[in-house]
Amino acid sequence: MVKEVSKLMLRAYNSEVDDAVRTLKPYKLDAAIDRLNKVRGSIEKLGKSMSISISSKYHEIRIEELRLTADFLQKQAEEKEAQKAERERLREEAKAQKDYQAEKARLLKEQSHYENLLRQAIEAGNETAASDARTKLALTQDAIQGVEQRAANIRAGYVYVISNVGSFGEDVVKIGLTRRLDYQDRIHELSNASVPFVFDTHAVIFSDDAVSLEHRLHEEMDSARVNRVNHRKEFFRMSPAEVKVLLEKIAGDHLLVYNEDAEAAEWRMSQRGESSTLIRPSTLLDEDDEFTDDDS
Repeated sequence: MVKEVSKLMLRAYNSEVDDAVRTLKPYKLDAAIDRLNKVRGSIEKLGKSMSISISSKYHEIRIEELRLTADFLQKQAEEKEAQKAERERLREEAKAQKDYQAEKARLLKEQSHYENLLRQAIEAGNETAASDARTKLALTQDAIQGVEQRAANIRAGYVYVISNVGSFGEDVVKIGLTRRLDYQDRIHELSNASVPFVFDTHAVIFSDDAVSLEHRLHEEMDSARVNRVNHRKEFFRMSPAEVKVLLEKIAGDHLLVYNEDAEAAEWRMSQRGESSTLIRPSTLLDEDDEFTDDDS
């Protein structure tokens, strides 16, 4: 009888462990271990009259199984996230290269145009027109060279600081980088249907080594991370003014754009119950507000 009851209780214990392993989430590891400890205690209490209990060694082995499973699931999730980030990087790189090719083609066409103008001006003996064509031709050639350099340097790009007050609240910024010729293209992409409101741009800086600049900024702001587990999520609990201090410290005078306040027009209109796509001045003022010269 003791042998049969022992088998029954062992099956009950193993069933609980197997279920815990099957449904385990890494962040619920402590709760799963606590559950197993309680199951072991219940079996020991029920089997006390027959001196039946789960041995400490076997119990620790099964708990170790839980720990290993949680570690495996966490590593698996990290690998998926890394693959997702790499796919996103490759997509961004492909779009940047497409932008470079399109811009180079446009500039080459423009160069050909100014070469024709220069030839015609020389043939006509118009030195003023020829001089103007030479100047524009030189500028176009410099622009072509700049595009070629940007295309060759995979680390060059823009580091941007943006926020979305309506989606993430006050004093939460996202810091990322893009190699696009127009950084606004990337910011517009981030403002797609996955967020209820568009992002506001607070700061933009161009760097020949934007990768290192972004990495250093992330390190400096590590304690302010919103997601402290997944560092690929680039959101930080910090005001634009505080970010500007870091940018000036790290990047010097290369700040191209800086806006301390978030416009958040759609969110502010939504807060006021405004449904029109047009901003009507009368609806943007509270009853106690006064319309001053500065407001106009």
